[in-house]
Amino acid sequence: QVQLVESGGGSVQAGGSLRLSCAASGRAISFYAMGWFRQAPGKEREVVAAISPSGGSIKYADSVKGRFTISRDTKNTVYLQMNSLTPEDTAIYYCAADPLARGRVPSTQSNNYAYWGQGTQVTVSS
Repeated sequence: QVQLVESGGGSVQAGGSLRLSCAASGRAISFYAMGWFRQAPGKEREVVAAISPSGGSIKYADSVKGRFTISRDTKNTVYLQMNSLTPEDTAIYYCAADPLARGRVPSTQSNNYAYWGQGTQVTVSS
């Protein structure tokens, strides 16, 4: 019902910035919580940031607080601005949608997200 496509990944040196975008099609996502997750080689998938349908409630992983910003527009796009990148941020980044989160604080649990994009690679070199 919802298709998600990430873009904006790439290679950057430590201290640099990238902005990821997630474009949704199909069913409208305006009532869905949205999240960014990442998975590095040999590690579990982890939440990076999540945002409520209204945009009024946001959660960040401790490791990215103060460096990353999640946002959404009023239509079909979610963003992740990533600043002060470090090699530890190297991972595949996934956009995901939670259709059951209407009016709630966004979940940080990946199992609650029903729709996922294909991912975009972010590589940070030192």
